[in-house]
Amino acid sequence: MSAPDVAVIIVNYRTADMTIAAVDSVLTRGADGLKVEVHVVDNASPGNDRAELTEASQRWGDAVTLHLEDTNHGFGRGNNIVLHKLAARPDAPAKAYLLNPDARLVTNAVAQMSAFLDAHPRAAVVGSAILHEGSLEPATCAFRFPSALSEFVEAVNFGPLGRIFDHRLVAYPAQLPQQQVDWVSGASMMARLDVLAEVGFFDPDFFLYYEEVELMHRIKARGWEVWHLPEAQIVHVAGASTGVTGEENARRPLPGYWYDSWRLYFIKTYGALGALTVARARLAGTAIGNTLSRLRGQPSSSPGNFIPDFRNHVLTPLQRRDGTVGKV
Repeated sequence: MSAPDVAVIIVNYRTADMTIAAVDSVLTRGADGLKVEVHVVDNASPGNDRAELTEASQRWGDAVTLHLEDTNHGFGRGNNIVLHKLAARPDAPAKAYLLNPDARLVTNAVAQMSAFLDAHPRAAVVGSAILHEGSLEPATCAFRFPSALSEFVEAVNFGPLGRIFDHRLVAYPAQLPQQQVDWVSGASMMARLDVLAEVGFFDPDFFLYYEEVELMHRIKARGWEVWHLPEAQIVHVAGASTGVTGEENARRPLPGYWYDSWRLYFIKTYGALGALTVARARLAGTAIGNTLSRLRGQPSSSPGNFIPDFRNHVLTPLQRRDGTVGKV
């Protein structure tokens, strides 16, 4: 039996109805000649998710494989469960497409991204355009790697400063032509399976957030390319599983794992001393930004309780009592 062309992986947590819609959007895409298999990982969701997915699998048949987990592995480790199994198979697929459970295909993104990788032999990862649910307005989905400068400027949140350094900010404009970028959103990205195996898949130290950034940092360090492909499109409900992203959640305190992932990313890419430098830049920028907001009579743009939480979860682990860099 010939190997599949693409394995689609969807990691679910508390969004069974959306996951089912995501799977259906893949299975009902137009004819494209590709051999595609779908894998759904349920990260020990509470409630009836397991039962709902099991029921849906009766009509999906062999096209979908369920991986019903007893532990919430987070995003990267959840995908790794399938990626490791795929790579070990003699009929391993050439490509893996990671799709968020709260996303659906608008165009045949599976075929478009697969064809793009076939046509660009040095491209290891390609991400699609992402549209907001309802409005279908484009969302930001292509990015530069973060730095001390970008963390400072974005935390200050002062228009003139942002315009001066717009070429250094992490996010590219939401409407972006096809081009190489540093990293793309994990909500809709296709990668060569052999390259993922080459770099060791997702780093299991991350639970949620920054894991795809760190993965693509390793991929690009080996000379591979990452691309944004706007012709491929999905719709996405931001933060449906986590409640962290989305405008209505902008002022909520961030969960501890966000800070842990932030710290881990910068340690792994900058080293402990570099991470401490970036952390101080982020904290200084936030303090300045909060002061400017008060002077303008506006609410802070930073998440609730950010400065004390950042100190506790990031700054303190990065330094000893005498101010020197600590081991992590």
